[in-house]
This record gives sequence, structure tokens and C-alpha cells, in this order.
Amino acid sequence: MAIGLFMDHHVSYAITTGLRLRNIDVVTAFEDQSHEIPDEQLLLRAHELNRVLFSQDKDFLRITTQFHKHRLEFSGLVYAHRLRVSISQCVQDLEIIAALGSPEELKNQVIYLPL
Repeated sequence: MAIGLFMDHHVSYAITTGLRLRNIDVVTAFEDQSHEIPDEQLLLRAHELNRVLFSQDKDFLRITTQFHKHRLEFSGLVYAHRLRVSISQCVQDLEIIAALGSPEELKNQVIYLPL
């Protein structure tokens, strides 16, 4: 089963567009009207939608650590540092994750880009 991605509002729209051109299932926080909720709630919203959250906001690394500590579940997080990973590399790596990964494999996991 392919993985659906949920894009944090900090993510460049060029990444979302590049993924959609490759037929990857992507929903943005803006489209979901959840772009103004706190980051913890955004991670929970991605889980409700059964989507893996992609973010370039390092606060999510702290948040997922807290989720692990308190045994809270989330659908997974893919993180890329904005200055260390190019847009094209994000698109390529996210395409691989979405196409070849399974939701069970990414549950409660943090994946760092580049792969």
C-alpha cells in the first residue's frame, strides 16, 4: 500500500508540486485547513488522516521525541533540513518513501532526508 503524505505549512510548494507531477498522494496543511494549529496537533492530524507528515521544521524532532516518551502514536515523520536538502532531492526521496514504503513501516518513525 502506498503512503499518503501530509505537508507541513513550512514546506515549499515546489516540493508538493513535484510530488503531484509524479502521482504521489499529497495533502497540504493549507488544503486541510489545519495550517494554523499547533505543531503537536498537526502531527496528530496527520495520524487521523493516516498520512505521514513531511516537515522542514526542526521543532517536530522535539515533538516526536516527546510522543515516544509518552507512548503516543503518530503515522510517521519525514524531516529534511531546509538548507541541507534541495527541493529536487526532497521530491526524489519522498517519491521513494511514498511508493515503496508501507504505513506500518513508518508508524512512530522519524526518517531523515536525504536517504
